[in-house]
Amino acid sequence: MAEQEQVPRIGRNESTEERMDRNWMELIQELRVLQTGVQILGGFLLTLPFQSRFGELDDWQRGLYLFNVMVAALTTVLIVIPVSVHRRLFRRGLKATLVSSADVVTKWALGGVALLIVGSATLVFDFTAGRAAGIVAGGFIVLTLLLLVVGMPLWLYRRGMNGNGNTKEE
Repeated sequence: MAEQEQVPRIGRNESTEERMDRNWMELIQELRVLQTGVQILGGFLLTLPFQSRFGELDDWQRGLYLFNVMVAALTTVLIVIPVSVHRRLFRRGLKATLVSSADVVTKWALGGVALLIVGSATLVFDFTAGRAAGIVAGGFIVLTLLLLVVGMPLWLYRRGMNGNGNTKEE
């Protein structure tokens, strides 16, 4: 009988299938969080035209508003894609493909949420405090998102790699 190759395991003691199942469930949880945020911001945007002061928006504000509505709609589509793909690939032995593609789509959805946050805040600040305040607020939020959403995970990764060696658990 041939001896099976022993693959060294670091972190969790789980099979590839168990890891894929866990990764899928973690992705679904992340998408649920994203979905809630997009629903709240999207719902807010959809109520604006029915407010009495909506007619006071200038052309730039109206364009920014429509951009935000489009981003909210497209981000919602991105959040739904992994569920749709799961339905199409269910029980076909393609869990790794499903998890990998959902990971990419989730990153795009995070980008959409970031755009939606920046665009919505910029619109609100622009309308209530003026164009300069809107641009400053939007720029500040962009920098904050870059620092926290991009920079912090990179910093934590480097810190983990330097302090703990290779701690791959995904």
